[in-house]
Amino acid sequence: MIPSRTESNKVIEPSLDGVLSDLIGFNSHLIPPMTAKFTQPLWPPLVATLLVLVSLYGGGIPSSHANSAVVDDCSVAAGQLTQNWPNTDFSRCTVDPGEVVSGGPGKDGIPSIDEPQFVPATKVTLDDREPVITLVLGDTAKAYPLRVLTWHEIVNDTMGDIPVAVTYCPLCNAAIVFDRRVGNKVLDFGTTGSLRHSDLLMYDRLSQSWWQQYTGQAIFGEFAGAALSMLPSRLESFLDFKNDYPQGEVLVPGNPNLRPYGANPYVGYDSSGFPFLYHGEVPEGIGPLERVVVVDDRAWSLALVQQDKQIRDRNLVLTWRPGQASALDTREIKNGREVGSVTAQHLAANGALEDAVYHVTFAFVFHAFKPDQPIIVE
Repeated sequence: MIPSRTESNKVIEPSLDGVLSDLIGFNSHLIPPMTAKFTQPLWPPLVATLLVLVSLYGGGIPSSHANSAVVDDCSVAAGQLTQNWPNTDFSRCTVDPGEVVSGGPGKDGIPSIDEPQFVPATKVTLDDREPVITLVLGDTAKAYPLRVLTWHEIVNDTMGDIPVAVTYCPLCNAAIVFDRRVGNKVLDFGTTGSLRHSDLLMYDRLSQSWWQQYTGQAIFGEFAGAALSMLPSRLESFLDFKNDYPQGEVLVPGNPNLRPYGANPYVGYDSSGFPFLYHGEVPEGIGPLERVVVVDDRAWSLALVQQDKQIRDRNLVLTWRPGQASALDTREIKNGREVGSVTAQHLAANGALEDAVYHVTFAFVFHAFKPDQPIIVE
C-alpha cells in the first residue's frame, strides 16, 4: 500500500462512500469530493460494483470481433445502452458492449466546451509549472490548461479552417487532439458518461455514434469503424508554452465559478496502486500507473526518457525536460510533483525536427489497447 500523502499537515484518507456517490449518483451540478485519496483497498468493493454495472449493459459479441475494426451487430448485446441511447445505431459496433462501464455522470454530465474563450498568454495568471496542451496550426498557437480540461474533457474548437477536438481523459492522463472532420462532415463531441478500459468515451452530436478517446475510433453507431485523424500537440508546462509562443492564446473558463478550476478531483491518483474504474489486465515489469510515452504502437517508460534525457530510435527523437507538475497528484494542480515534459519529433530528410503525434499516458492504458506490444523500460 502506498501511504497517504499529507496536505497542510492533514492526512487525507480514502472516502469509499464519496467515490461511489460519484460513480452512481453523480449530479452535474455537484462537484466531486476533493478529499478522496486513491489507495489499493478501495478496489475490491469497486470492482464488485462495476461488475453489477457491467451486467446492466448486456452480454458480449464474438471474441474474434472484439477490439477490432470489424463492424458487428450489437443491438442485442448492448442491453440497456440501447434504451439510454435510442438514437445510437447499436447494430453497428466494433467492440464488446460488455467492456463499457458507467463513469458516474450521465450523458454530458461532464460538459464539453463548445464556445471556447481565449486570452493572450501575457495576460493569464497561471503557475509556470501547470500542464497545458499546446496546439500549433499555421501561425496560431493555443494552450489548453489541464486545470480546465480536467473538468470538461473535450473542447470543440476551430483553428484557421481546421475544426479540432482537444481532449483529456484524467483517468488515463491521455491528452489527444483530433481533426473533427470525417469525410465531408464536421462533428462536434460530447461526453457519454461511460468508460472503456477506464478511458473516456465520446459521442458525436450528428449521429450519436460513440468514439474511443484513446484511439480516436468510432466503436458504436453510424460511424463505427471510422477513425479521427490525430494532430501533433504537446503536453508541456505553461512556462514552455509562453516562452515558445509569447503571442499565443490560452483557454479560460467561460464561467470561472462553474467548477473549482485549478483543483484536482483525483488527489493522489497517479501514485495509487491500481487504476480507477479498471478491471483488466496490467502490464508486467512496470507499475500500472507509471507514465509511458506512446508514439504509434510503441511505448517507452517516462522514467527511462527522464533518465536518459533524450532517446533516439531511427528517425524518432524523444526529449525530456523538467518543469511540469503532475495534474493528478496534489489537490492544487500547481503544487503537483515534478513529472517533466516530453517532446516527440521526427527527423526530416532535411535534418529538421518536426513534431510527431504522441501522448503521455499510463502503462495500463497502453497495455489495455496494445496488449501484445511491450513497454520499453531499459
